[in-house]
Amino acid sequence: MNIALVDLHRQYRKYKEEIDRAILNVIEKSAFIGNLNNPFVKSFESNFAKFVGAEYCIACANGTDAIEILLQAMGIGAGDEVIVPALTWIATSEAVTNAGAKPVFADIEADYFCMNPDRVEAKISDRTKAIIPVHLYGQPANMPAIMDIAKRHDLLVLEDCAQAHGARLEGKTVGTFGHAASFSFFPGKNLGAFGDAGGMLTNDPEIASGARMIAQHGQSNQKHMHLIEGRNSRLDGIQAAILDVKLKHLSQWTDLRIAHAGTYAQLLDEARCILPAVRKGAKHVFHLYVVRVEDRSNLMKYLKDRGIATAIQYPRALPFLDAYKSCGFTDSDFPVASRVQSEILSLPMFPELRQEELKYISDNVTEYCRL
Repeated sequence: MNIALVDLHRQYRKYKEEIDRAILNVIEKSAFIGNLNNPFVKSFESNFAKFVGAEYCIACANGTDAIEILLQAMGIGAGDEVIVPALTWIATSEAVTNAGAKPVFADIEADYFCMNPDRVEAKISDRTKAIIPVHLYGQPANMPAIMDIAKRHDLLVLEDCAQAHGARLEGKTVGTFGHAASFSFFPGKNLGAFGDAGGMLTNDPEIASGARMIAQHGQSNQKHMHLIEGRNSRLDGIQAAILDVKLKHLSQWTDLRIAHAGTYAQLLDEARCILPAVRKGAKHVFHLYVVRVEDRSNLMKYLKDRGIATAIQYPRALPFLDAYKSCGFTDSDFPVASRVQSEILSLPMFPELRQEELKYISDNVTEYCRL
């Protein structure tokens, strides 16, 4: 067998007729640019806001822009500090810097890979203005604890939901705990476009208005009326139409991801690796299926030789990247992130995985562990 980490073409083949029709509708209406009145963008914004349970959705060009624009709309900039998790994609911390603020890293939970609330409070200073918890790999962060900290210290909370579309904790959808939330619709996400795409959600009308103005060159409701200097960060009509089609199937795809994770858990029961845990009261949507294994490089080679793709998300925790070398962080500063960065390994995970493929992957992982 040859099994990809994510097979996007398999999904397209299954929904080709719906997707092609949606693209053709945009072409026929020449509704290409995601301006203030694009009907396809407005439709997706409305539908995704309902899906998440938020009052406002503002589409934008990508998930990184979503974080950066929301930070600006929330009034965060030069001289401010924002607490972010030590293990995630650099977009989270990069956006903080690009907004003019300083990212401050907090260590993660060993079991769930998300920001550890117990490590957040010690990072708060008189310059701290916000916390950005990331629902990593589809696992909800401990939002009740994080929101309690934020409330006690009068901090804003921006949820990074790039990998957690539809994830829930204690019956509440991620993206509705904090003051605002960012989403990525990168092609490989649980809800993915055919290119870069992003979204910003909030229940705060002032944040929503500010974010939309920033993303639309500072325009509010009228073209050429620029109330502020903004930027160009728009979701185009074709991507919006594709996302609207895919959104109808997202709940079913999530159920399949959860079922696949359950199959992995059963079939990998005897493998010498740590399987992903699910937080109590959480709906983990398994954007990625990440195991921990000590001899990772050898297992990766073993699986590659047998046609099984794997990946490492992420091989170096943020504080240890060259981009932050000047900060002089050591392993002891972030002991959990430091330890797991050398152990985490993503196995294939996408809704269209077949049972025989799950068995083939699991059998080979288990066989390797017995060597």
